[in-house]
Amino acid sequence: MRYTIADSILPSVDIWLEPGESVYTESGGMAWMKGDVRMSTNTRGGLLQGLSRTLAGESLFMTTYTCQSGTSMVTFTPEAPGRVLAFDLQAGQSLICQKDAFMVAQDGVQLDIHVRRRLGAGLFGGEGFILQRVTGPGVVFLEIAGDVREYCLEPGEVMRVDPGHIAVYEPSVDYDITTVKGVANVLFGGEGLFLATLKGPGKVWLQSMPLANLAAKLKQYMPTKG
Repeated sequence: MRYTIADSILPSVDIWLEPGESVYTESGGMAWMKGDVRMSTNTRGGLLQGLSRTLAGESLFMTTYTCQSGTSMVTFTPEAPGRVLAFDLQAGQSLICQKDAFMVAQDGVQLDIHVRRRLGAGLFGGEGFILQRVTGPGVVFLEIAGDVREYCLEPGEVMRVDPGHIAVYEPSVDYDITTVKGVANVLFGGEGLFLATLKGPGKVWLQSMPLANLAAKLKQYMPTKG
């Protein structure tokens, strides 16, 4: 399998498949395609697996695209302006992603829910208790609203982040929630009462524009009922 990402504010990814190669995505995730491609839609893993995916922001049904002959191309586009990230995961290698980040993946990639075990991280982490976990082997594409910055944390190194800006992180990174110190900071700092702490070792990917922030900004300009 080979692919090309048209990297812009409204990106797309072209995936080229040879006979027998396949990728899967949530229902409605495909934009266009050409060639001899077979589509197969099911709950992928059974009804319980499908229902668990809905908790992490994905659809109950998933669609698999398989090349039947020749060379086929299937194109996927994200749901909001931002970036498409590609990760070539080894067998057993995982990433923890925000809800609804999964875009498309090779057939060998496993998509599961990830439940935050710490009460504080779940209640005040900005994304709730449920995240996504993708596990190799295979290439997976994630869609992240806004631009993305990548950081590699050394063992014991800590970053404090507005929780909504956390897009992806490696399982080795320790995620927790701390309170903002100082009454003035809480009341007038604009960051709320809680910040996320990300402690290394491991890589983290942070987004510049969480989708919730964009929606809140656009809401200011929406007409209201008189």
